[in-house]
Amino acid sequence: MIKVGLISDTHGYLDPEVLDHFEDRDEIWHAGDFGALAVADELKAIAPLLGVYGNIDGRDIRQEYPMHQRFNRQGIDFWMTHIGGVLGRYCLPIREEMEKNPPDVFICGHSHILKIGRDQEKNKMLFINPGAAGHYGVQVYRTCVRFNIDEGRIQDMEVINLGEK
Repeated sequence: MIKVGLISDTHGYLDPEVLDHFEDRDEIWHAGDFGALAVADELKAIAPLLGVYGNIDGRDIRQEYPMHQRFNRQGIDFWMTHIGGVLGRYCLPIREEMEKNPPDVFICGHSHILKIGRDQEKNKMLFINPGAAGHYGVQVYRTCVRFNIDEGRIQDMEVINLGEK
C-alpha cells in the first residue's frame, strides 16, 4: 500500500496542520503554485515529494519541478499538472493528449476549488483537484486530500478541511 498526501496552491504558506495530516504518508504530491521552495522543503522533510510548477512559481521552482508529471503507481496511470481545467472541460494545451491518451487519474490545481469526480467520457477517469491549502485565492475553505493506493485501487479518499481562508 502507498499512502499519498495531495496538496496544491499553497502560495508560500504551509499550514502546520498539514504536517500532522501527512506525517504517515509514503509520498506527498503537490499540484503546483508552491509559492516558495521552503514549502517544498518542509514537505520533503515528511516524505518523498512529487510536484509540478504552477503559474505563480518562479524559476527556482520551475528548475526543480516540471509542468507535467505522468507516472504510474501500482498499475494506475496518473497525470498531474497545475492548470488542467475542470472535470469534463480540460484546457486547450492538454485537451488533445487527453483525447488520445487519457490517464486513469488526472490531478490538477489552479482553480482553488476542491473537486473529485469521474469523467464518464474518458473511461471513468478519476479527476482530483485538492483545492487550495494556502491563504491566497477565492476559496472559502483551505483543503487538501489524502488517499491510499492498494493493489492497483485508490481507496480511503479523504478531504481534509484546514479551516477558513
